[in-house]
Amino acid sequence: MRVFDNATQELKYKVLKEVAKLAFEGRLGDSYYAIPRILVPDNSPAMRCCIYKDRAIVEEMVRNIVGTWRVPNNLLDVLDIACDECPIDRYTVSEGCRGCISHRCVSSCPVQAIRISKTKKAVIDIDKCIECGKCFKACPYNAIRENVRPCVRACKIGAIKVEKTKKASIDYNKCVSCGACMVKCPFGAIQDRSYILQTIDILKESENNTNYKVYAMVAPSIGTQFNYAEVEQICTALKILGVYDIFEVATGADITSYKDAHEYAEKSALMSSCCPSFVEYVNKQFPQLAGSISVNPSPMVECAKLIKKQESNSKVIFIGPCVSKKNEARLPEVSKYVDNVITFEELQALIDSRDIKVEELEKTQIKSASYFGRVFARVGGVSEAVCNVIKEENLNIIPNIVCADGLDNIKIALLKNNKGLAKGLFIEGMACSGGCVNGPGCVNHDARSIKMMNEYSEKAFKDNVIKSVKDNMDN
Repeated sequence: MRVFDNATQELKYKVLKEVAKLAFEGRLGDSYYAIPRILVPDNSPAMRCCIYKDRAIVEEMVRNIVGTWRVPNNLLDVLDIACDECPIDRYTVSEGCRGCISHRCVSSCPVQAIRISKTKKAVIDIDKCIECGKCFKACPYNAIRENVRPCVRACKIGAIKVEKTKKASIDYNKCVSCGACMVKCPFGAIQDRSYILQTIDILKESENNTNYKVYAMVAPSIGTQFNYAEVEQICTALKILGVYDIFEVATGADITSYKDAHEYAEKSALMSSCCPSFVEYVNKQFPQLAGSISVNPSPMVECAKLIKKQESNSKVIFIGPCVSKKNEARLPEVSKYVDNVITFEELQALIDSRDIKVEELEKTQIKSASYFGRVFARVGGVSEAVCNVIKEENLNIIPNIVCADGLDNIKIALLKNNKGLAKGLFIEGMACSGGCVNGPGCVNHDARSIKMMNEYSEKAFKDNVIKSVKDNMDN
């Protein structure tokens, strides 16, 4: 068993692994109903109130993976049966209430949900409370406590709300599929759509790469994952799974940074287009700035275009830390290049479903890129690569860089430029704090991830973007 961040992530992995195992063996249609009993046997300790509820939740997770998705057109969803353990009362009066005579909490409440009891303490009528928080702000003793659900706290754009049933729900008009709510939910109640079965179909239907060749593109943040083995051993595992060859998405990052630098010099102001959640956030919340987003494809797309150019009869699978890349791959202009997307979590499940001992494998060399292509995976990396091209190409622009990671910091950066980007400004936006190295699809989220990413990047064979771009364009 690999080490994951927490038990909910490990449970998700176990479900994915069992589904993948049955799919590879061609037994999924007849046996997937048995997975809840396999993972929650009769003599196992209950994670929740009882093993029967544990099994019911596993069953819902399996249904989502095999395609019974409650919200067909969206990437994230809440499993209602698993979303029932968080605090249900957002505001409560603590023992810190001094029974003061000003009663600011009472006068601040717009729906008269607060009264003063016989003991002179404030009491909140939960049936009336609309959770506006005005009493919380008004109390001079901070005696009113706010219980914020982890998913609500994690969502920086207010896309998570709590229904009258006390279950969480997602406002898809606001959601940008960053996956932060999924990572922070302590009960595993928020799940992303899995394309692990589609990946297995691609591998099996290739007939050992005779019908078409299967290529895997691995995101550069792979250098911070699978710490029990070398990246090159993971590449060998991919070949055992049925992949013909492996490319590093950092090669696409080199191309993107080259094009972005020239577009930046031409327009004198630009925002990066690498993070689909950032792009979606701008389009939804700051549409007036959407015209400043780079027109160039993301590194994933650029890498896939390279592969399709070299081998037209191929299927291309992106593997990375990102949930929203699954949405990007469904865009009409992208789907002709990228055939499927899975996360590092799903890759681990695929590998273990075939009982591959990765740490015992020989090494398979990856199609490498430059140092700058690899550092795209951490905050500041895109800007660093663009500046490298500006220097190498002697472009006529003096960079003014803003690196915004996390939607809260992105919001601040965009508010400062709400009426248009200042001349010379380049905004690098990454929805995940720290960058892709902390994406929701990571096997683990290590505090040293940026340091690890830098170390991995320094092992790249090519030392600058221009050389990498020319080498790839010539091939």
